[in-house]
Amino acid sequence: AAPGPCSYTTLRDEAVKLFNSLQQLESERDPVPLMQGVLQTCLDLPPLVDEIYCQLVKQTTEPAAPGGQGDLHYWQLLTCMSCTFLPSPPVLRFLRFHLDRQSRFPASETAKYACFIREALGKTKGRECVPSLEEILVLMRRQEMICTVHCPGAPACSVAISSHTTAEESPSVAFVSPQVARELVSRLGLSQSPNLFALYEQSRRREQPVASATLLADVLTRFE
Repeated sequence: AAPGPCSYTTLRDEAVKLFNSLQQLESERDPVPLMQGVLQTCLDLPPLVDEIYCQLVKQTTEPAAPGGQGDLHYWQLLTCMSCTFLPSPPVLRFLRFHLDRQSRFPASETAKYACFIREALGKTKGRECVPSLEEILVLMRRQEMICTVHCPGAPACSVAISSHTTAEESPSVAFVSPQVARELVSRLGLSQSPNLFALYEQSRRREQPVASATLLADVLTRFE
């Protein structure tokens, strides 16, 4: 389990620990838990967000082995950071300049990550939870997550969502077939209602509606 804020020491000490984690990331065979730990520390200690962004820019500038495993691990963590936190305006300008430099090699993996990160930064507003292990895996591949929506009186539907999809946005994509959506509206007697759908999250202990502005990725992390 990720540590809570009470288990942390000083910001300086935690910054040193994060730097050591980044060094370890370069050779880590399974980087996902380490990435999630870095993200959790940044969520618990927001002053360290800018520090990690700057460290990652440094590590991805003129790496010893461009496009190698270590270099890609840094870009993958940078991808996860961009979908979770916004840096301060000065660091954001610095980061965007760094991303723009990757366009010199448009066919490279790093350029593809840079493009993905640039787009993510335009959508990220902050997270309640760090990305789940599953979300980190799909972000490392620059893909979307597939989650399951269970509909009353109809089969479960597979839904493709990004790290930025909110519950309010999901009805437009939640139903694979428009015919299924119309059938649900008819069965539930909602043909004349402007409020057609609501999403609920259900666990063993509780069931509650998902607020319209809630990020569905945060809901999935809570289940994890």
